[in-house]
Amino acid sequence: MKQKSFVVPHDFTPAADIALQHAIASAKATNTVIQLLHVVAKESEIKESTIKLDQVIESNVTDGVELIPNIRIGNIFDDIRDFASEHQAELIFMGTHGAHGWQHVVGSNALKVVTDSHVPFIIVQEKAVKSTGYDTIVVPMDLHKETKQKLSIVANLAKYFNSKVHVVTPIETDSYLKHQLETNILYAERYFAQREIEMFTALLPSSGFDKEVVKHAVSVGADLIAIMNMNRNSLLNVITSNHEQYMITNEALIPTLLVNPVEAKSVHGNWYSQGISF
Repeated sequence: MKQKSFVVPHDFTPAADIALQHAIASAKATNTVIQLLHVVAKESEIKESTIKLDQVIESNVTDGVELIPNIRIGNIFDDIRDFASEHQAELIFMGTHGAHGWQHVVGSNALKVVTDSHVPFIIVQEKAVKSTGYDTIVVPMDLHKETKQKLSIVANLAKYFNSKVHVVTPIETDSYLKHQLETNILYAERYFAQREIEMFTALLPSSGFDKEVVKHAVSVGADLIAIMNMNRNSLLNVITSNHEQYMITNEALIPTLLVNPVEAKSVHGNWYSQGISF
């Protein structure tokens, strides 16, 4: 069986160092290797970059976690996605520098780094990971059936870190939509209960839901917010909207798990999605 891996794009910045620390915390005791990736524009840059990447590894030696350096010549926007696919990566840990940095990193063509990837991203700002990892995970849920797909990834993280999961939904006054949201909550409750994961629920105001999610995350001491990109095929998609960017670059510096939905398949009329495990 192929050893599971995480990918950490590294550009020798403090944000990339912090992303690597998050990856290391998640890789401990899971038999998961970390593939460090640095992309250069031309061959003449390889030697210097190799030295720097080796220094990064030397500075982050951790028992039980293997760090593998990789240098590629190409375009960072395409190579992250392709590299992660080639290595069948479970997660990509990427650092950013807050709102300004996010606009710089994922603006225009760079947006494809996230939206074209079948591999989920954990996007971290410049805040160190706790020694205990992701103790508390906040999961916003809505009416899209695809929103359930992130539950498998959250569950795997929660089992590893013994996390508490907080599922939050917007307050809905329409009786039909309210019933649909309640159905999704019940689904999540059963899903996590079957995996012996402690789960809490909360209803938040639908107006300014993004800000309410972050506010709630702060109030419960969350270490991760799991969100879904529902319009992955469009460059003018949900990631560019203010509410998603607000959560990704929240002032509390809480990391964000970003999942692109996979195409659901119908089996005897039942919808399902394949989740990752590590």
